[in-house]
Amino acid sequence: MPKVILKGFIIVPEPDLNAVKAELINHKRLTLSEPGCLVFEVVQGTINPYRFDVYEEFIDRDSFGRHQARVKSSACGKVSANIERHYSQQSAG
Repeated sequence: MPKVILKGFIIVPEPDLNAVKAELINHKRLTLSEPGCLVFEVVQGTINPYRFDVYEEFIDRDSFGRHQARVKSSACGKVSANIERHYSQQSAG
């Protein structure tokens, strides 16, 4: 199966910024420990502090699907409910 690559950015509403930034620490740790996660990067913009660039790689569609399911029911899923997501997804290899 080809790996799944998700890249793009999110825009965090100003009232949610502190909560999202605080939860990202835990979210990154949990995601990087998931079976099948190869890369997980979320970087806050220097010009626009409400924009975060996102890059993720998972070994296959199943591991990416498990990640998505975990996030929906997690604390990160709750604090990020209002963010704008601008992603593209592709398969590689």
